Amino acid sequence: MHRPSVPGDLDHPRRLWARAAALGMLASAGLTDGTYRLGPGRLRCEGVGGSFWWRMSLHDAGRAVFCGQDADGSHGHLRRVPVDLLAGGPAWLPWQDLRREQEDCALGYVYWWQDGAWARAPYPEDLVDDGLALSAAWVRDDAELVLPLAEAAGGGAEGAGHPVALDGAVVAFLDRAESGTVDRAAVRALLGAFSPDGRPAEPPAVESAHAFAVRAALTPGGAPRPGRAARAG
Repeated sequence: MHRPSVPGDLDHPRRLWARAAALGMLASAGLTDGTYRLGPGRLRCEGVGGSFWWRMSLHDAGRAVFCGQDADGSHGHLRRVPVDLLAGGPAWLPWQDLRREQEDCALGYVYWWQDGAWARAPYPEDLVDDGLALSAAWVRDDAELVLPLAEAAGGGAEGAGHPVALDGAVVAFLDRAESGTVDRAAVRALLGAFSPDGRPAEPPAVESAHAFAVRAALTPGGAPRPGRAARAG
């Protein structure tokens, strides 16, 4: 990823929502860290110890917003004249929340998707970083999501030694999540890939994770997701 990030670093919002929701689902099963707050078409993550936060929200007509801040990587709000991260933003943005967060110096980046592309406010040429790469590198591709999950599975930073089925299980689950076809079997397969000895996931963990998937609209007939039927781009 670029530092600071550019709109082209972010994948399609349908895939981003699948990854974000998968992280929250795994946290609900006790497999990853962080605090996740899920609402209709809206998911927020807060890192351990306040090291970072990010939020993704889905809007009508296939639009989306991805915003957040990293304690070490976000520099725009620390400048003598802070970067206006909302400059040029469209009228449909959740302005009340974003303005409050910017006034509180709690924003490091704001990206919005409309008309088939991501966009953001212009950055000064000397801005060191906006923090997206440090707080949510997985917005770029599936591989960036597999790496931290491999660490959670006990495979180390490079993923060496993690269950060989993990990579395939993650991608297979994301494909199901993106198409809204997740079921208990898909949840069970993903959770089971975290087991070093191949033991099946415990039923309570499966039920908790599946309930999260339903609320995140990853399942057939799950909670409504704004713009779910739209296929921009």
